[in-house]
Amino acid sequence: MPTRDVAMPVGARCPNNPRRVLIVSDAWRPQVNGVVRTLEWLCREAPAFGIEVVMLTPDQFWSVPMPTYGEIRLSLALPGTVASRIEAISPDAIHIATEGPLGYLARLYCMRNGQPFTTCYHTRFPEYIAARVPVPVAWTYALLRRFHNAADTTLVATGALRDEMAEHGFTKLKIWRRGIDLALFQNGERKETGLARPLALYVGRVSVEKNIEAFLALDLPGVKMVVGDGPARAELARKYPQVRFMGLRSGQELADLYASADVFVFPSRTDTFGLVMLEALAAGTPVAAMPVTGPSEVLGASGCGVMKEDLRAAVLEALAIPREKCRAFASQFGIRESAQNFFEHVSAALARRRA
Repeated sequence: MPTRDVAMPVGARCPNNPRRVLIVSDAWRPQVNGVVRTLEWLCREAPAFGIEVVMLTPDQFWSVPMPTYGEIRLSLALPGTVASRIEAISPDAIHIATEGPLGYLARLYCMRNGQPFTTCYHTRFPEYIAARVPVPVAWTYALLRRFHNAADTTLVATGALRDEMAEHGFTKLKIWRRGIDLALFQNGERKETGLARPLALYVGRVSVEKNIEAFLALDLPGVKMVVGDGPARAELARKYPQVRFMGLRSGQELADLYASADVFVFPSRTDTFGLVMLEALAAGTPVAAMPVTGPSEVLGASGCGVMKEDLRAAVLEALAIPREKCRAFASQFGIRESAQNFFEHVSAALARRRA
């Protein structure tokens, strides 16, 4: 289980607790991914801590689709426009969630005005970019290091990722323990789908960096199902016609799909965490994954998943894991506790600024 960094408690009002937190994110609706879901949940939970969260996102500006990945919109905002928005919001604290156009403009505003800010490292962009174009990962890490090291604090999901980033020269790293909407996924209904069992499920972006073909190409009994969308979906659907591609699903329908699966397969080698694994476990579905950082930090020694380079063997072994064991393990990863941990870190950064 990820180690939790101790920060300033949030709850009782004190001078260092922010009343209004601005979160700047280039990842936002209609994107469907772990970053967006986490930010949505933060907005929902903030009032419980006496905090208002205001979002600055691409839907508030002119934007264009990202080349080769149209689901992602790149904002065409000008520095002065972003500065005016920030000043109109008048936040007590600024958190920059992503390293995209809005993130860079918000960072520019903070640097020019001596405004401390926090950031978060959600995604292994160097590896993702290298999977699409021939850009050395060292170049991208250098850019990201410059971006994040200017922050008061950079939040990461796990201790292993913190240590890995420190080796790349990142500083002021703190762990933000992640969580999910337990009530939603624990109440998923296990249904008969009419498909041959076992049902092996993947949920997430359908894109090359997710290593999804490592799952789709497996010789497994039963049926494989993919929930999600992305630039590789059409090609993979043609290449693997026996796989059920369901497109995007959310809410109770997604929870029911998790609960109806017999095993959840997480083939990614580059994810920094993997909230979808916790969602599957909360619904009672064991996980099969590669033995890499994300799954290792989520599953640990819980016995709720199998991690092997031989992904087929991992899937078949995971089928024997009791569903109740998975639910019990996931129950400690609630979004309320995750939100509290986030606001503790923001409050601690605010205290350092005022010291």
